[in-house]
Amino acid sequence: MNNTPISRRISLVTMLCAGLFQVQAFAQGGFPDKPVKIVVPFAPGAGTDAMGRLMAQKLGEVMGGSFVVENRTGASGAIGTQYVAQQPADGYTLLLVASPFTTVAASLPTAGYDPIKSFTPVGMIASGPLVWATTPQTGIASMQDLVAKAKARPGALNYGSAGAGGVNHLVLELLKARTGTFITHIPYRGVAPATMDMISGQLQLVTGTIPALLPMIKEGRVKPLAVTSAKRSSAMPDVPSMTEAGFKGFDVQNFFALAAPAGTPAAVIEKLNTALNKVVALPEVQARFKLDAVDAMPGTPAAQTRFIEADYQAWRDVVRSQNLKIE
Repeated sequence: MNNTPISRRISLVTMLCAGLFQVQAFAQGGFPDKPVKIVVPFAPGAGTDAMGRLMAQKLGEVMGGSFVVENRTGASGAIGTQYVAQQPADGYTLLLVASPFTTVAASLPTAGYDPIKSFTPVGMIASGPLVWATTPQTGIASMQDLVAKAKARPGALNYGSAGAGGVNHLVLELLKARTGTFITHIPYRGVAPATMDMISGQLQLVTGTIPALLPMIKEGRVKPLAVTSAKRSSAMPDVPSMTEAGFKGFDVQNFFALAAPAGTPAAVIEKLNTALNKVVALPEVQARFKLDAVDAMPGTPAAQTRFIEADYQAWRDVVRSQNLKIE
């Protein structure tokens, strides 16, 4: 094999040209030229799965390619998230990001990924609040009433979450930190079984997405106390915000976004972000968001970075202040 300095220089130039050609191909419309996989780190049928499938369908239509959903479940989303972080940084494997992306990383030492360093942001999709809920039988009339009862009888109130380390868990820890109360946390495998136990009297409090709890609220079996955001939700206009409930600065929202493995080429991210913003603006997507009680969040990858950094840091502060030990 010829290994002279001249041949080595020619080989180097060839490799550099090949790399430049690849970047130019991305920029000029070569991406995607094969199916793009959107990994949803939760089970089929969940709200996150539905959002992933909606994005896959519409991105395929907008970009003229094939986008498919793959569910990789386990460890409150950490298994699927780890998987995407380890894939080639070429834009062909994406992660459907939801709130556990930051809460699990903040609370679980074995999460196995860094939400900032392990990923390149593509763009935000939407966000919406959870709703604090009890039952009429508890006699709890408001969030202030809830806090008063929790202070009067520390540990007597039971709260059910969708699992330790998730947003449903940490929103309770934030409330406890802000109010100096102790409410017993009981983790479940989802909000639905926790809600049924609350209706049967075993729990006194849950949080869930508005679409998950609204049918039972309309039936009168569940009583909303407040949404977890600083402003009211248009999906529940009669339910106060946390600011109105007396908790200024309390603003927790369930969010959705797309991310790619760290190091994904900027040209690919730009194409994906442009397409994602077009998808989020589609009338049929906006209509679906309304049904899901979320608001569109179009924007740049840089805006997503700022959002994720702030959310991650806020939950790390809660975990430290509450001295949470989650295995």
